[in-house]
Amino acid sequence: MSITATVINDTIKLPEGVHLEDQTEVLIVPARKPRQGMLNRYKDFIGTVGSGIGDLADNHDHYLYGTPKRKP
Repeated sequence: MSITATVINDTIKLPEGVHLEDQTEVLIVPARKPRQGMLNRYKDFIGTVGSGIGDLADNHDHYLYGTPKRKP
């Protein structure tokens, strides 16, 4: 049997209609909250800082590996 209950002020509140005998041992496994993805976490910062290099998209190999720059 599985029951979903709520903790309020360090007390476990069972749903209405659920009754367990006194001294009943229970296993409590907290439900995990869904993780917030990186996109949602940092969405306010996306696009706020530029690289300062205007031709970075065209010449990324040059900046990463030192290959000759491409001509525009």
